Amino acid sequence: MIKLEPEYEKVGRITHFFPKAGVAVLELSAPLNNGDKIIIRGSTTNVEQTIESMEIEHEQISTASAGQSVGLKVAGRVRENDIVYKVRSMTML
Repeated sequence: MIKLEPEYEKVGRITHFFPKAGVAVLELSAPLNNGDKIIIRGSTTNVEQTIESMEIEHEQISTASAGQSVGLKVAGRVRENDIVYKVRSMTML
């Protein structure tokens, strides 16, 4: 039986979360684009979503580079120091 496993690439970590707005500040260590599928993981966090909205200084952006901090609309509660991974292509095992 062939099992497909997604590959994960660490793209950054959460530095702040605004619960009322549902927005997290993400410090990037790798590039990220609108439409990328991400997973946010921490000791009590497991959020999986597709990026639909990213901002820098209240300006909508479609691409962010390593070293930038972006505001990201998130699908659930996240915490400071949670790690963000980009889901890459599926690999066969």
